[in-house]
Amino acid sequence: EVQLVESGGGAVQAGGSLRLSCTASGGTDGDLTDMGWYRQTSDHECELVASKSRDFRTYYVDSVKGRFRISRDNAKNTIDLQMDQLRSDDTTMYYCAASAKSLRLNSRGYCWGLRLNSGRWGQGTQVTVSS
Repeated sequence: EVQLVESGGGAVQAGGSLRLSCTASGGTDGDLTDMGWYRQTSDHECELVASKSRDFRTYYVDSVKGRFRISRDNAKNTIDLQMDQLRSDDTTMYYCAASAKSLRLNSRGYCWGLRLNSGRWGQGTQVTVSS
């Protein structure tokens, strides 16, 4: 069973940067076919922020293009999200996810449904951006 451990959240002023890191353990390479980061967009909804597959296909939600960069190390089973030019509307909980299928198949919706259909999620890390 895949376990995901996140780190790197925190508080920063608008325009600043944070780096989120996630390490996967357990499971098989197939369980980590796609890895990425979701974030909560409302009380009950989440969206896929960015993902990178084992063969390095990459996805970004439009609102973070040009500001965030996702990187992956298959040897270490890590997925990192470098967040630059942070804005107050980036403030929320961020969750690392790993799945045997493309996370883009479940890019937006109720968080409980995405968790059910998008492999394994970490516990989450809070990002707070003050203006």
